[in-house]
Amino acid sequence: MTQRLPPSLTPLDTALAALLRGIDPVAAVELPLIEAVGCIAAGMPLLSAYPPRDIAAVDGWALRANDLVGASSYSPLPLSEPPVWVDAGEAMPAGCDCVLDAGAVEMAGPLAQVLAEGVPGQGVSRASSDIAERSSAAAAGCLIGAAALMLARVAGSERLSVRRPRLRIVNAPGATATMQMIAGIARAAGLDASAHEACARDATSIAEALDVSACDLLLTIGGSGVGREDAAVTALAQCGAEFTHGLALQPGRTAAAGRLGRVPVVALPGAPAPALAVWLALVLPLIDKISARQPRRRVTQPLARKIASSVGIAEIALLAEEHKTWMPLAVGEWPLHAIARADAWLLIPASHEGFAAGEPVDAYLMRE
Repeated sequence: MTQRLPPSLTPLDTALAALLRGIDPVAAVELPLIEAVGCIAAGMPLLSAYPPRDIAAVDGWALRANDLVGASSYSPLPLSEPPVWVDAGEAMPAGCDCVLDAGAVEMAGPLAQVLAEGVPGQGVSRASSDIAERSSAAAAGCLIGAAALMLARVAGSERLSVRRPRLRIVNAPGATATMQMIAGIARAAGLDASAHEACARDATSIAEALDVSACDLLLTIGGSGVGREDAAVTALAQCGAEFTHGLALQPGRTAAAGRLGRVPVVALPGAPAPALAVWLALVLPLIDKISARQPRRRVTQPLARKIASSVGIAEIALLAEEHKTWMPLAVGEWPLHAIARADAWLLIPASHEGFAAGEPVDAYLMRE
């Protein structure tokens, strides 16, 4: 049986609202630092101050700046007692507030004289200057990157609290390039993505791979159209999924979205362009909710030229940044070279006819 598109397409807003209804963020888990990178921060532990006390930032002589007033190579200042040498990272001796380079002090047996002045804090890392007491390695809802791990390691933390939604991708044979693209994007967005290939492109084979027992989100790739071998939507129906098929979105008309049990499911087209469009317009907002991500950043710039859009269907425009403007690359139909060049994307609502040249628009960045 071949699944056909419904007589009328479901508005994007309607499909998205249904997909998000009743969805809560996944539970946070604590992971070792090495496993937390790339996950979404959740209720991060408060870090200890670093350095915990004043330490030497450079190798040199630890001294008190007020004792060095007037010292120079022309007027060496004798010291009443030898200074203390410190290596970078060592605690500053009591009463010392600066570190002078090795050549700034001359030693002649037990006698020492200073050849330069110092200022308080010179060559010193103050207590809490790198990490403030009870600060966080990363803001909740943000991806944990190398900088956050560095802060956690320096502060002595061993584990971080994160959210990492589990994504299962089922690929209908023939859409491998699209599947690999979506899997890569998903992992970059903080998901634990696993990809699975159906044994064949028939409904039974695809249905056998639709296991939602260990995932928070299910995607199928390919087989969502009306061709004789497009069986993904039929497989979802056989498994008891409740969904709408056919979106008022261009590209991406043949996508489907709904639930398989309690798990959200989205059937992406097999071609890269419509699959990416549905990912941006439908899947990303869902990921934002289940991972409690912070709102994605939008950049406002004027359009370099106008964008025309058809009323009645939402369209996505790909944009490139040129001289502090957004240059439209493609609208509705996307050649692959436009995807490769795009810096941002713009959702044009179904009720909108487009935008005039020079009009400021809010675009989402392709890479955050």
